[in-house]
Amino acid sequence: MSPPQDPEDEQGGGDPPGDLRSVLVTSVLNLEPLDEDLFRGTHYWVPSTQRLFGGQIVGQALVAAAKSVSEDVHVHSLHCYFVRTGDPKVPVLYQVERTRTGASFSVRFVKAVQHGRPIFICQASFQKAQPSPLQHQFSMPAVPPPEELLSHEALIDQCLRDPKLQEMYQVGLNRIAAQEVPIEIKLVNPTNPCKLKKMEPKQMFWVRARGHIGEGDMKMHCCVAAYISDFAFLGTAILPHHWQYKVDFMVSLDHSMWFHAPFRADHWMLYECESPWAGGSRGLVHGRLWRQDGVLAVSCAQEGVIRVKPWDSTSKL
Repeated sequence: MSPPQDPEDEQGGGDPPGDLRSVLVTSVLNLEPLDEDLFRGTHYWVPSTQRLFGGQIVGQALVAAAKSVSEDVHVHSLHCYFVRTGDPKVPVLYQVERTRTGASFSVRFVKAVQHGRPIFICQASFQKAQPSPLQHQFSMPAVPPPEELLSHEALIDQCLRDPKLQEMYQVGLNRIAAQEVPIEIKLVNPTNPCKLKKMEPKQMFWVRARGHIGEGDMKMHCCVAAYISDFAFLGTAILPHHWQYKVDFMVSLDHSMWFHAPFRADHWMLYECESPWAGGSRGLVHGRLWRQDGVLAVSCAQEGVIRVKPWDSTSKL
């Protein structure tokens, strides 16, 4: 089946000139087939924690699952568990089990393996397009467009120019600036790291894949969105507390996504994140990815482990 018509063509989505293919398509999500329903994935960007980025594992697992279904079905939901820490020094093997192939819905189970042990499991459900008279959605928040906001890199540069910034934080910000993250971010309400303060457990930022993906297969845009959805997501639960505590350990436990409408992951989307609850060394976060035309494209949910330590009064900003 030909891919759905691009819903953002009328918005001037802003395809970059030339053949600047997104590294998310050419490298991160380009799995090597080893056998039927068996794939190998490699790593492009590894966080400073030196643990595999959860969004990479989710995105690669969805790529593997999507390769086992017909062209006329598209993912509508996935539910994942991170069961062991990923090793960035070795590739990940993805094993797909064809749980069910039905007339309308198909389910695939994916297991990610390193060193002979599962590090991640995922169930993905695919559906043939079916029209329905039942349609509704929330309204997209009113926020400035991405063209009016500073890039993440520009914000870091602005902070580094602040004479009040202590040396230890300059090192950290320089390290962040040097990371080759394959996505672009523009914060809607950026905060000054020199002035830690209590905040609501909510944040919004515009996000898109770096480089060009094009209309292509909607399955690939969903895989890229899966990668994007884990970036800075769990950190939303820290916002009411980061003025008082610093993160000692934070990892995702699970991750769920629901896909509602076609979208382009290389066009700006608004990521609306909120944390309704935290406790027991865990935090829960909900997220919504909005197209620029106000259509709700994706919903997300995640729970993770969050362990904190009080700020040292001598080093607190």
